[in-house]
Amino acid sequence: MSDFFIHPTSIIDENCFIGNGTKIWHFSHIMSGARLGNNCNVGQNVVVGRNVEIGNNVRIQNNVSVYEGVVCEDDVFLGPSVVLTNVINPRSAISRKDQFKPTIIRKGATIGANATIICGNEIGAYAFIGAGAVVTKNILPYALVLGNPAKQVGWMSEFGHPLEFNDNKIALCIESGQEYHINNNQVSRVK
Repeated sequence: MSDFFIHPTSIIDENCFIGNGTKIWHFSHIMSGARLGNNCNVGQNVVVGRNVEIGNNVRIQNNVSVYEGVVCEDDVFLGPSVVLTNVINPRSAISRKDQFKPTIIRKGATIGANATIICGNEIGAYAFIGAGAVVTKNILPYALVLGNPAKQVGWMSEFGHPLEFNDNKIALCIESGQEYHINNNQVSRVK
């Protein structure tokens, strides 16, 4: 049996998987088929939809709905009131449950408070989506994007600090000292 915490006001449907160390707080709803990894923190008033996949160590802040079709890999941060969608052209009178578009949020990505992610896009590993941004296209790994529509304005380290590349295409994270390289608009961390 898993060792996790569920606040008594939350509703957990049958056929869910909740990993060890995960905490689910007030008034949240985890729907059938959802899978939450180990050591996740699900804030107040969160809905995790059917068949959603949540990795390990994911932080979902208050008032977020993670709809069917969304995948969050390990170490993802979803800020307060982030908006995720799963249908491109919703209409109340037309059911489009067979037209869900996947949204993939790769390892370590951060999505700031009140950002909106339009479905069918991929957020690259360690990308940083600024608060209030509206993402309408795929986001590169390590990219920093801001605005509506979201535009890339820089690069971020795995520790969440801006990267400044020198003439040799190398940048260092000011907190970790990790070294990054940029080539053809692709950033990678030097092992």
